[in-house]
Amino acid sequence: LPSPSGLTHESHKKDVEQVYLRCSEGSIEWMYPTGALIVNLRPNTSPASYKHLTVCIKPFKDSAGANIYLEKTGELKLLVQDGDRRPSKVYCFGYDQGGLFIEATPQQDISRKITGFQYELMNKAIASDLHTVSAPCRPCSDTEVLLAVCTSDFVIRGSIQDVTNEAEEQESIIHVGVNKLYRQKSKVFQLTGESGNWRGQIKTLLECGVKPGDGDFLFTGRMHFGEARLGCAPRFKDFQRMYKEAKDKGLNPCEIGPD
Repeated sequence: LPSPSGLTHESHKKDVEQVYLRCSEGSIEWMYPTGALIVNLRPNTSPASYKHLTVCIKPFKDSAGANIYLEKTGELKLLVQDGDRRPSKVYCFGYDQGGLFIEATPQQDISRKITGFQYELMNKAIASDLHTVSAPCRPCSDTEVLLAVCTSDFVIRGSIQDVTNEAEEQESIIHVGVNKLYRQKSKVFQLTGESGNWRGQIKTLLECGVKPGDGDFLFTGRMHFGEARLGCAPRFKDFQRMYKEAKDKGLNPCEIGPD
């Protein structure tokens, strides 16, 4: 968690500092920004794989004091403008499109400003799955469901206990009661209370209109900035049918044991 500070070089407001980030995900916080900051993402992977990477950043809710640009060979493209208040807005670009150039904006009192954001590097195929422009609420095909079971960060059988809509962030939070946990990358779903029930939350777009309902679903999806994001979610009985059909034909991409 790099935390450079502008107060350490107040007399050099045109200074440009460089930060090197080796991790595939994390956050950066620039306290009291002055001058400019160049963020160099250098993941511990082969340079040959860089062209397959997408970079996503999510500004902190109270981030202020600087503009964030995409920079390549001296050309700047504005990515996030200082004061842009769009909760949960995520900005993504190809690794080969350039790096991040963060320039402080003139302030009367820099001590009240902190610029910060979370970042993630991911395979372009995963990134396109997370940010589908067309039909983000479209039901998945049988093939997509079976592939999601193999590749998702979490796969669970569960029911919708409640849905909380957040109009400001244009998101819905699905409160899930877990009946069977097949896989989870992070501990989003945990045992709660004395009853020993597994529960967790999954986020999706408000426009998808998710509502509480009876019956079990197979929830799949990916972790994105520490949150579970919904992918394919067929009714469990439909998943059992498509899984059996594929298994009978020897076309299952992976084994999961759906019972």
